Amino acid sequence: MNTAQMGPSMDAPVYVISVAAQLAGMHAQTLRQYDRLGLVTPSRTRGGGRRYSVRDVEMLRQVQRLSQEDGISLAGIQRILELENEVSALRARMAELSSELERTRMEQGTRVFAAGPDGQIVTLRPGQRPHRSVGTSLVIWRPSSR
Repeated sequence: MNTAQMGPSMDAPVYVISVAAQLAGMHAQTLRQYDRLGLVTPSRTRGGGRRYSVRDVEMLRQVQRLSQEDGISLAGIQRILELENEVSALRARMAELSSELERTRMEQGTRVFAAGPDGQIVTLRPGQRPHRSVGTSLVIWRPSSR
């Protein structure tokens, strides 16, 4: 299925304020108030009209739930939303850094260290053994007589 058949993305600004208010179960004036407070900030058209996305409508529902069911003040809700955004940004950054670290590991390969034939430390790839020099010395062992 291609993206055109799937419909608009979660962030596509598609709903006018009256439709968004109806979907969120609120009055349009409440949406305007939340926009002024910066709780849910919709996109704007060139003429200044508000356009809400599916994500915005979900956010409106969350604000309403926190306010009505949990009794949290609008200032408290604003702080909660800020912290949630910060956590999301940190998770995205962590995923980005983890990916970069994994890519670096793949490029460099895992290093293994061993003692070379001359006693020096050598770096090897996993599964590789240090080069041994074949000596020409002959050692004869004889048990000592007591």
